[in-house]
Amino acid sequence: MEFILGIIHLALIIWALINIFQSPAGTGAKVLWALLVIIFPIVGFLIWFFAGPKSATA
Repeated sequence: MEFILGIIHLALIIWALINIFQSPAGTGAKVLWALLVIIFPIVGFLIWFFAGPKSATA
């Protein structure tokens, strides 16, 4: 069970990082968001998901 949760967690973090670097935000904001998601994986992902830079197509 832990393996499956770990894979899901890793997939969400990778998805968040890809979306962060594809966003229209400035370079500094992208780096700060990426560091937040990497250093605090679960909390950082949740904060980014609800408050992070949104894509222009959304």
